Amino acid sequence: MEWSKLLKLNRLNDTDYIQQKHRPAYAQDIDRILFSPPFRRLANKTQVHPLYDNDHIHHRLIHSLEVASVGRSLGIEVGAWLEERGEIQADQVEVIAGLVQTACMAHDIGNPPFGHSGETAIASWFRTKFADQRGLLADIDDRQRPEFEEFEGNAQGFRILARTEMYRDDGGMRLTLGSLGAFTKYPVSAFVKAHSGDILIDEHPYIGVKKYGVFENDVAVFSAIAGELGLPSHEVRGSKLELLGHWWARHPLAYLMEAADDICYNVMDLEDAYLSGDLEADFVIELLEGLISSSNKAYPEQSKAETVSRHRALAIRGAIKSCVEAFKENYKAIMAGSFPISLVDAASVKDSFKEIKSVAKNRIFEARRKTELEVYGRNIVYKVLDGLLPLFDDLGRVDWNTDRVSDYHRNVIRALRIPTASLKTPYDAVHGLTDFVSGMTDRYAVKVADMIGAR
Repeated sequence: MEWSKLLKLNRLNDTDYIQQKHRPAYAQDIDRILFSPPFRRLANKTQVHPLYDNDHIHHRLIHSLEVASVGRSLGIEVGAWLEERGEIQADQVEVIAGLVQTACMAHDIGNPPFGHSGETAIASWFRTKFADQRGLLADIDDRQRPEFEEFEGNAQGFRILARTEMYRDDGGMRLTLGSLGAFTKYPVSAFVKAHSGDILIDEHPYIGVKKYGVFENDVAVFSAIAGELGLPSHEVRGSKLELLGHWWARHPLAYLMEAADDICYNVMDLEDAYLSGDLEADFVIELLEGLISSSNKAYPEQSKAETVSRHRALAIRGAIKSCVEAFKENYKAIMAGSFPISLVDAASVKDSFKEIKSVAKNRIFEARRKTELEVYGRNIVYKVLDGLLPLFDDLGRVDWNTDRVSDYHRNVIRALRIPTASLKTPYDAVHGLTDFVSGMTDRYAVKVADMIGAR
């Protein structure tokens, strides 16, 4: 891959765009994301702890801003190194930092209410409903079904950025191609991923197809973006050698976006666990010390909370340094599209991250209150989907004409302001359903479930 292509600032579906002298295209990307309704709604979406009363606990919006800050630092460090090597020009250091920051800002924009448990709830609901083969769901074909049965917030995020927000069905937010490439951690569709088998590189599964990140009707858009950016493409064929589709190598900056996210959620989950009472301060400090390289600065006596915060800051700094070194050490493979693991897993502090992840899995994610609220959130998502599916079935029966649906469903459309103008097929309708439900905040999902859920 070549940086001259990877850093393209052309806008998706906007050939007439001219970058302003004092307003770089990536800065405008950041503004478009920051001021968008989907980004604003992250303020009331779960990070780890659903519907928590403690105002110091992270939600998705604060997490996204922190990831953007760390991502920019990673981009500056890597960009400066690339300039020293003569790989990029001096003014492209800021471009790299800006593209990573943009991708980081948007990285959770497609996440549904109640965090990853919301993703799981949507997916399991669809698996149950597809088994019944009723209504418009019976018209979803085998190529389309996997993306609903394994609903993925990353793919929903790409859909928001490139299709549904701002210029609907005409480029979405019309972000720069470099930003969209850096955003896409998993450049493959659900159908192709399901048929690609294990893609091993140096005995490691390739991380770029660990999940899927593009819906079937967005593949053509991503393929065009990948072509402009010069991302290597790989064919996937069926048992009769028929072409099923493609997957692509990751954009190198996607590794930096992923590293920023990994650093923030691992470190900040520990601080949140202390603030919520799930972990003791001394234990959190001990875990964070594994990420800290050194600090010669003297600090006055502090409270436990202040000490945890200081260790959190030092841990983030140490993790950034380690991930930058991992990028440098694996640069050749990253640029060849053959680096199979995350930077965190390749970093010198990887063992410390593994220990933190183990604690998170066994103690933070298993905390009783969190588990209770995840069960509650799952039932809320089911109620909302169960309440809305008959409306979309009704629309299908009347050829997507809202004037012909029942009085009740017309009232629901008005009351909830459900977008229906772009619905033309059952596939459109099911995406319309998931667009609406995944876009909800935690509290709005509770409200809608109470309004339309079965009693």
